Amino acid sequence: MFEVFELQKQLVAAAAPSGYEHREAELLKKLARPFVDEITVDPMCSVICHKKGKGPKIMLAAHLDAIGFIVAHVDEQGYVWFDRIGGHNPGQLINCRVQFLNGTKGVIRVRDAAKNLPQPSGALAFTDLYIDIGARDRADAEKHVRIGDLAIFEGAPRLVAGNNVMGPYADDLIGCVVLLMAMERMKKNDNDLYFVFISQEEVGCRGSITAAEGIHPDYGFAVDVCGTGDKPDDDKVPMDVSVGAGPTIKIKDMAVICSPALNGQLRAVAKKEKIPYQDEILRGGGTDTGSIQKSGAGVHATCVSIPTRHIHSPAELFSVSDVENAAKLLAAFVSQKL
Repeated sequence: MFEVFELQKQLVAAAAPSGYEHREAELLKKLARPFVDEITVDPMCSVICHKKGKGPKIMLAAHLDAIGFIVAHVDEQGYVWFDRIGGHNPGQLINCRVQFLNGTKGVIRVRDAAKNLPQPSGALAFTDLYIDIGARDRADAEKHVRIGDLAIFEGAPRLVAGNNVMGPYADDLIGCVVLLMAMERMKKNDNDLYFVFISQEEVGCRGSITAAEGIHPDYGFAVDVCGTGDKPDDDKVPMDVSVGAGPTIKIKDMAVICSPALNGQLRAVAKKEKIPYQDEILRGGGTDTGSIQKSGAGVHATCVSIPTRHIHSPAELFSVSDVENAAKLLAAFVSQKL
């Protein structure tokens, strides 16, 4: 049986930035193969796993791409200047350790001229940041990295207090874990199920647009992470979501107003199966739910989220029980006749 922590470790070890998800896609194909009838990979590198049924067509989606960095310039001193892939806060990147996909390691630093800026976390630009890989000069650095090389946060998930996991890329590899665990729980199904590991979410929900257009689902579910209101600084923007209190059922975010009818059905299944859940309103950002909802002639769509602290950092934190309960909820919902 799949186990949350061990499965997350496998997926994080294969993490890659948006547009370069091929090794993650290969791993997910291997993990999903025993539970579905056929697997295809579309031109965007989304992995589409089909479990055939005669009922309505249901799409369950979690994105497999990660935020990261791409080399834009190597200077004469051997320092690596980069652009970002996906959403980053430059002030939170200082001293973060990174690893290039070729194995080279480095640390993000801020140039001396930017250190005295007022309120540096808000004033810093990405052009103030560089990566030190320890090279002597440009020639030495280019033995290790070149323009266009990719880097991600260094580190592996770790078990921490409270039956929680901390590490990079819970967003959204933990959503991929939920889909795999939901597949595993499925004993029989009347519905026509598509478990889709979506590419390029972090750069504009691109993969979900093409995948949904190809599938034409009747119902769509995204599985992603959401922020929480249980940290010391969250009295400024209250949010009624806590780590460990259950997966969330999204009501809205900046890209979608979820189907009230579908949410009502989800809540009914959760209550019947005694699965804890939380209602979620995300005041910033969006997920693949919006593009799935708008595909074709329109889709009944919603999102089940894993409450996660410190999103888009090397120390994202989530609860094992929330992941397990999300998988139970989705498996129970798609097993019923619709």
